[in-house]
Amino acid sequence: MTDNVSLISGVASRYATALLDLAEEQKAVAAVEKDLDAFDKLLAESKDLDRLVRSPVFSADEQLKALTSILDKAGMTGLAANFIKLAAKNRRLFAVPGMIAAFRVALAQRRGETTAEVTSAAPLSADQVAALKDALKASTGKTVNISAKVDPDLIGGLIVKIGSRMIDTSLKTKLNSLKFAMKEVG
Repeated sequence: MTDNVSLISGVASRYATALLDLAEEQKAVAAVEKDLDAFDKLLAESKDLDRLVRSPVFSADEQLKALTSILDKAGMTGLAANFIKLAAKNRRLFAVPGMIAAFRVALAQRRGETTAEVTSAAPLSADQVAALKDALKASTGKTVNISAKVDPDLIGGLIVKIGSRMIDTSLKTKLNSLKFAMKEVG
């Protein structure tokens, strides 16, 4: 198991593995991946949906009813939609974001891929992302997906995390190191 998997709860991991096995059986992996990405995006864009998913105040029936309507409007049917509804029925809806993350990790493992979390001071261009993917593939021997974040406090450079390894070339870190070295001298 990778470090990413250990960060995901056992429940989320079990549900995700079961979904991936079923999706492979039904030759629907691409459709399930697309629908889970769409649902994850809906969660990120809607505070109300996020509250519905995470709040224990709503009954399973209320969650299921609201979700069915949302999934229908979003055009999500099939395995992923049924999976999300099952999580609601089993009072596990709060774990769906973790299940989606676990699904991505399990799918990447089966594809022989890994994900690098990359933080930069400014958004990376398509050329920069491609060059970074190539460099990381040469280093790891695996296809690397990039999960990019922007943190203007870095000033410049990158922080790249793959599994338990981290490379920090940010200007912020270099300046902090210099500041620390100057204090020791003075």
